[in-house]
Amino acid sequence: MAHKATVHGLGVSVDEDDDSEEGPPVVVLHARDEALPIFISEDQAKSISHALDDEPFQRPLTHDLFIEMLTEFGGAIDRVRIDDLADSTFLAKIDGERYSDGERTTVTFDARPSDAIAVALRVDCPILIGDEVLDEAGQPQDTFEVR
Repeated sequence: MAHKATVHGLGVSVDEDDDSEEGPPVVVLHARDEALPIFISEDQAKSISHALDDEPFQRPLTHDLFIEMLTEFGGAIDRVRIDDLADSTFLAKIDGERYSDGERTTVTFDARPSDAIAVALRVDCPILIGDEVLDEAGQPQDTFEVR
């Protein structure tokens, strides 16, 4: 079963032994009364931050360009899924549709979870997380302090 998730926020990981030592950025999702932290790059964190703040960048970012091109070619994004873990790496899909000559075709793209989240925030589509992912990587919601 998949659960609808919300983006709780962005933060940085902190070394437990040294609170002043910042680690990589992390996006925290909430689903099924659990938190799901996903480590991401700084670029992805900036893109997600712009989407969360509804603050456009001066020039289109990659995620904006992808959405604009998909739309121009008759496509739309329906949902994103974080649906698997492989060797501690989250795997995601972007589900969409495209219309050609009045015919609807469904499409699925493999994606990094950070890309899928950045896209979902821009088009306001659902982010779904599978039970298996939450069972393996979900944590108590109050574990994380985020902005």
